[in-house]
Amino acid sequence: MSVAQKIGCAPATLNDWIKKTEVDTGKRAGVPTDLAEKMKALERENRELRQANEILRKASAYFAQAEFDRPFKR
Repeated sequence: MSVAQKIGCAPATLNDWIKKTEVDTGKRAGVPTDLAEKMKALERENRELRQANEILRKASAYFAQAEFDRPFKR
């Protein structure tokens, strides 16, 4: 009986876990799990900031246009 069967998972899953552990411990080339998680979080933050900047840019343009459309007072 294989180890994968003994722990109740597919052999490919066990192989993936072994590869990930080897990468995390430096025995195999690749991006360690903690670094991959940090990169994913930074990419998410970057995407959110870009969306916020776009909203602010549109709001600024809207209010600038509204200022031009307002009647001039002396």
